[in-house]
Amino acid sequence: MTKKYNTPEEAKQDQQFHEALVELICQLADDDLLMSHRGSEWLGLCPHIEEDVAFSSITQDTMGHSAIYYQMLEELGVGKADNLAHLREPEEYKNATLTERVNGEGHYMENPDYDWGYAIIRNYTYEVFKKVRLDALEQCSYIPLADTAKKIKREQFYHLYHWEIWIDQLAHSTDEAQRRLNAAIKKTWEDVNSLFDLGPKAEEFVRFGLTPPGETLRETFMSVMKEKLENYSLLWPGEPASLEATGRDGLHSTEFVDAINHLSEVYKLAPQANW
Repeated sequence: MTKKYNTPEEAKQDQQFHEALVELICQLADDDLLMSHRGSEWLGLCPHIEEDVAFSSITQDTMGHSAIYYQMLEELGVGKADNLAHLREPEEYKNATLTERVNGEGHYMENPDYDWGYAIIRNYTYEVFKKVRLDALEQCSYIPLADTAKKIKREQFYHLYHWEIWIDQLAHSTDEAQRRLNAAIKKTWEDVNSLFDLGPKAEEFVRFGLTPPGETLRETFMSVMKEKLENYSLLWPGEPASLEATGRDGLHSTEFVDAINHLSEVYKLAPQANW
């Protein structure tokens, strides 16, 4: 029977469990941090003002989820939550590659030429994966994380629903809309396997009952996505290619480094201030 850990103090008493738990929560926090940052770059650029408000709300919620995870890391003795979000070296971040990809050509402050089709599909793909992972985390052996997963799911339900509505409306509209969505699926699929890599402590995650194997998460995700895309009359892209680097190993793109520097720019001016 898998041992349950009810408090940060209990987790810290078991070094191997503590190290695995910290690795997992870093992945959770960093995934949401990067997705929320890329979402924030759409502010003022969405197709209409109602979507600007909705996407900003989703982005704010997602940033809040990452803040919850960083606070959990602080309680586990890893460091100050804000410092963990903003002051680590690039190789210390454990987010999946998919979450750090740029929104399109240009820069938010200079000639942005972003791809709304990619925004829809990437966010939908991530939210499907996030639900699969949160469902699994409800059975996590670290009780505070299991409870947190249940709370986050209440908001995440609406995030997933939002992107489902966009896909449903566009997929059943014009040939051009379908073409663009299928192109975005193909592009997203290039990085999708990065989501299922559990990193260097994957075996410990499973052994300590923190999360199921990455392959189990992947199979559940693929089953959901295939059914959904078929229902939307979109092309199933098949099995995604394996990746040499997924981000879980600390290897990131130059775009990631730029994103983290931009995200942390203000905080680094006065890291001792109360934010």
